[in-house]
Amino acid sequence: MSKLEPGMRALVIGASGGIGRAMAMALGDRVGMGGVATLSRSADGLDIGYEASISAARDRVGGPFDMIFVATGGLTVGHLGPERTIKALSVEGLEAQFRLNAIGPALLLKHFHDLLPRDRRAVFAVLSARVGSIGDNRLGGWTSYRAAKSAVNQIVRTASIEIARKRPKAIVVALHPGTVRTEMTEKYLARHPSVSAEDCAQNLLNVMDGLTPE
Repeated sequence: MSKLEPGMRALVIGASGGIGRAMAMALGDRVGMGGVATLSRSADGLDIGYEASISAARDRVGGPFDMIFVATGGLTVGHLGPERTIKALSVEGLEAQFRLNAIGPALLLKHFHDLLPRDRRAVFAVLSARVGSIGDNRLGGWTSYRAAKSAVNQIVRTASIEIARKRPKAIVVALHPGTVRTEMTEKYLARHPSVSAEDCAQNLLNVMDGLTPE
């Protein structure tokens, strides 16, 4: 199975964010910038919280794509940041986190997965987060964000099973990008080891290069 190479096509959804922008550039180095399509809220008006916006965006981009990379998501939604304690939970915060970090990627999978080719290797990757792991949760806090990322892991897993029935060479995967220095994370980095968005993009591409449908 071939990795991304010149002449192939890629789509980055959420390309105006730190990781998305870096991934678009890294993919451009591989396939040529003419082979990279992008979608974002700032450039295209894409709002992943609304299915009509997602459907309209899908109709605009064409296809097929050898890679679809979903770089949407966020720790803070509007004025709502991650909760430090379960006492800070609110319906508003839970709904906002699930709309952005779980419902949005689910709808993107629904509308964009059929832009993967049927006859060759292709990758549909969605950014998740380590804090979405149930078994690796040792600190508590950030309940809404953790729960939404756990949900997107299950969504991606379920989609991978279904998509494989018609696209057996497709790879559908949730990826943990590490702690990345972006505008989204700058308030939360503290002393945590972190990488640049550019290094993150290369790391993620290296991981995807080694994946198989299994």
